[in-house]
Amino acid sequence: MEAAINALPYLMQGLVTTLYIFGVAIIIGFIIGLVVALMRLTHIKPLQWIAKIYVNIIRGTPLLVQIFFIYFGLNSLSFMSLDREVAGIITIALNAGAYLSENIRAGIQSIDKGQTEASRSLGFSGVQTMRFIILPQALRRMLPTFTNQAIITLKDTSLLSVIGIADLTQRGEVQASATFESFAMWTTVGIIYFIVIYILTLLSNFIERRFKLR
Repeated sequence: MEAAINALPYLMQGLVTTLYIFGVAIIIGFIIGLVVALMRLTHIKPLQWIAKIYVNIIRGTPLLVQIFFIYFGLNSLSFMSLDREVAGIITIALNAGAYLSENIRAGIQSIDKGQTEASRSLGFSGVQTMRFIILPQALRRMLPTFTNQAIITLKDTSLLSVIGIADLTQRGEVQASATFESFAMWTTVGIIYFIVIYILTLLSNFIERRFKLR
C-alpha cells in the first residue's frame, strides 16, 4: 500500500488530465447533442436523416472502436494529423453528443404542446418559442439524465488509455507495472474515480433541489 501512497502525486496528475478531457468533451458533447436533437425535431427530412444516422452509428458501435477509428483510422489518412488528446476529446464528445441528443429530444417532447401554441399566438416566432419557452423547461427536466450521462462519460474517458493518453487509468497501469503492486494501485485508482463521481452526484443533487426537480 505504501507504493500506492507514494504514487498519489503521479496519479493526481493523471486525474487532472482525465478531468480536463471530460470537461471539454462534455461541453462539446452537449452542444452537439442540442444541435442534433433540434435536427431530429425539424421538419426538414435531410437534417432528420443525417441526425438519425449519426446517432445510430454512435449508439450501434463500441466506444473502443470509435477511439481506434478516430485516432488510428483518421490519422492513417495523409491529410489528417490528430494528437492523442484531440482525438480523445473528439471521440468522447461525439459519443456523449449522440446520447445527450436523445435526452434533450425527450426533454423537449415532454413539454406540453399547448405552450408552443400559446407562445405562437402571442407573436413568438418558432426560434423564440424554442429558445425562451421550451428549451429552459426541457433542460431543467433533463438535468438528472444529463448527470447520468456525464458520469458515464467520465468513466468512458478511462478507455483513452489505450491510445497512450496519460490519464488516471494509464498512470495507474504504469505504476502497477513498475511497482508490481497491482491490487493496491488499482484499488487506489478505483477510489479516486469513486470520489470524483460521488462529488459529481452530490453536486447534481444540490442543483436538482435548487430547481425543485424532485
